[in-house]
Amino acid sequence: MIKLLVVDDSALLRKLLGEVFTQAGDFELRFARDGLEALEQNRAFAPDVITLDLNMPRLDGLACLDQLMVERPCPVVMVSSHTEAGAEATLKGLQLGAVDFVPKPAGAVSLHLREWAPALVEAVRGAARARVRPSLRLRERVRHRIGRAAASPRPDLVPAAATGAAHFPSEAPLPGEGLVLVGTSTGGPPALEALLVPLPADFPWPILVAQHMPGSFTGPLARRLDALCALTVVEVRRPVPLQPGTVYIGAGDADLIVSRRAGGLVAMAAPAQATYLWHPSTDRLVRSALEHLPPRQLVGVLMTGMGNDGAQAMATLRAQGGHTIAEAEETAIVWGMPGELVKAGGAEFVEPLPDIAARLEKMVP
Repeated sequence: MIKLLVVDDSALLRKLLGEVFTQAGDFELRFARDGLEALEQNRAFAPDVITLDLNMPRLDGLACLDQLMVERPCPVVMVSSHTEAGAEATLKGLQLGAVDFVPKPAGAVSLHLREWAPALVEAVRGAARARVRPSLRLRERVRHRIGRAAASPRPDLVPAAATGAAHFPSEAPLPGEGLVLVGTSTGGPPALEALLVPLPADFPWPILVAQHMPGSFTGPLARRLDALCALTVVEVRRPVPLQPGTVYIGAGDADLIVSRRAGGLVAMAAPAQATYLWHPSTDRLVRSALEHLPPRQLVGVLMTGMGNDGAQAMATLRAQGGHTIAEAEETAIVWGMPGELVKAGGAEFVEPLPDIAARLEKMVP
């Protein structure tokens, strides 16, 4: 049984979600009406997963999440609105440590519960298998536990990022124009930040990103990453010429594909196809790139996420002479997508998240 704490200030929604998860059959449930009750239940009930509303009285969702991740971290699925403000808050929550989110349907939830509930149940089950990064908020957690303002973590608990990048042997550069193709899902926004922030503004190849997200969320994600990175980061909603030093985020609820026009390679948003289960689809992105560039001029990067999107296409890319990097299990929130690539024998390199950017810089001239 999965111990689930449902946090929402709406009595109706607590009742509806209680019925949904009771019918699912594999949940032990507790409820909280606001952030303060959630903190109490997190200590007393010790849930495996928490669903967390963002807009609540007394202590809102983000403030509650901030404290949860210091006091007793566990996987949190945010329940957020489809609005741009909701997207910004959701991205902040993912940065604070939430592992996933499910947007509420527009209008009365009760009218859309049949369509919405399966996605929420799936997200919670996935979150129960997710790992909260051991380094997350480590220094604050140590301070909280020992009750003094200045504390140092033990050497064996130092975050991986603090130990420095691993040493990589020299590798022959890839000639000519090329692309980096990135796929990610659950836990993706913080992973993208860790991947992209270390890269220099003059990184020589365009980077295309398929991050599973609704359409109202990918624009705020692109703007957030653009503010953090030396690279330029844009959302793709119309054909855009591909340029070095630029990251192209696929628009949610659509697919990101590569095409070639008279002036060169372009990134395009294409209507989502039912043959692909997740959108923007990593499989479709990689296959479209293979239509326009030799495999050796492509590098696929598959990071944290549930399911297997991208694994088959990147395994094909590797088999044809292209290059692939899978995020290592020890840093992935969910080792679904990269794990499937490793199991398929399609991962040329398996790297912990803090080392992927350094590996890319070695691979791309």
